[in-house]
Amino acid sequence: MDTSDKYISFDSKGHCNHCNQFYLEKEPLVYKDGQSNEELHKLVKKIKKQGRNNKYDCLIGMSGGVDSAYVAYLVNDLGLRPLAIHMDNGWNAIEATANIRAVCESLNIDYQSHVLNWKTFKDIQLSLLKSSIVEVELATDIAIQGVLHQAAIKHNIKFMIGGGNYATEGILPDSWFYDPRDKKLLKSIHKKFGTTPFGDFPTFGFFREIYCKFFKGIKTIYILNYFPYSRDNALKLLAEKLGYQDYGGKHHESTYTKFVQSYYQPVKFNLDYRRATFSSAICNNDMTREEALMELSELPYDPDTLDASKEYVAKKFDLTLEEFEAITNQEPKSYKDYPNNEKFLTFVYKIYWHFFKKF
Repeated sequence: MDTSDKYISFDSKGHCNHCNQFYLEKEPLVYKDGQSNEELHKLVKKIKKQGRNNKYDCLIGMSGGVDSAYVAYLVNDLGLRPLAIHMDNGWNAIEATANIRAVCESLNIDYQSHVLNWKTFKDIQLSLLKSSIVEVELATDIAIQGVLHQAAIKHNIKFMIGGGNYATEGILPDSWFYDPRDKKLLKSIHKKFGTTPFGDFPTFGFFREIYCKFFKGIKTIYILNYFPYSRDNALKLLAEKLGYQDYGGKHHESTYTKFVQSYYQPVKFNLDYRRATFSSAICNNDMTREEALMELSELPYDPDTLDASKEYVAKKFDLTLEEFEAITNQEPKSYKDYPNNEKFLTFVYKIYWHFFKKF
């Protein structure tokens, strides 16, 4: 990490607050031989017991990425009965779509795809791009949670198994991104820049989260934290056993996310997502600092394919390349420049984590 995080600080040894926080708070939650195995056994037993009268005892979100595919493999290996849900926002990489099919068919997992209304979603996503904030994936983040929780309620599933984990995602600066559950921010930006109604877009905010958690009893479990998780090892296993195809960098199963993280955010906001990913890998002993710096010395995008990527994204938004360039070259702004619920969410989540963290 570097000063692209404006709140970064260093101790007398030159260690930054992110590494110190990882070792203090998150490293103890990463896989521990014996302890994690015992906790996993109890968790699986609980999931099976609560879901014994249902067709499915858990739900997994499938993106076509390594983390979610490996979750599917592990859940199946543990003898659970998952329903796989994919939120299709129109930006799937070809490899990601093939991976979802290959994994679910190989493991005999039931799979459902929720396809967003492209006209509506495109307009919402374009509104975010026009707003010039860094959180241009806000609509996708909200829709994923909305779709997954809708499916959990519909099928009376109490456990959602996520692919989030401390080993590869333990470090992510708060200053880089704002809370993805702020519906007010999304709607205010769309009201200013959008042209179509929200319609049936699957929103998900704080009150919906509370309803799902406390009234519907839905819990999210990050099962990769119970295993000695290595993305490289998982990729190798998935390729050998399930015919999984590598699509490149982290989160590049989405062509839009690939463009955003490899070009738009680094160039416009000096936010190179690789720094957080590599820092997590270093703290988890999956990478050396020297290896990370070597990779960071290379551009995050491929100059030879950049023009084609821009043209592809512009075409998806029904824009000329010139119109798209004009939008992306606008002066960067902050979510604070638009109506949002930051004060309220900060307050209620502080109370929530203090009193209800165990839930």
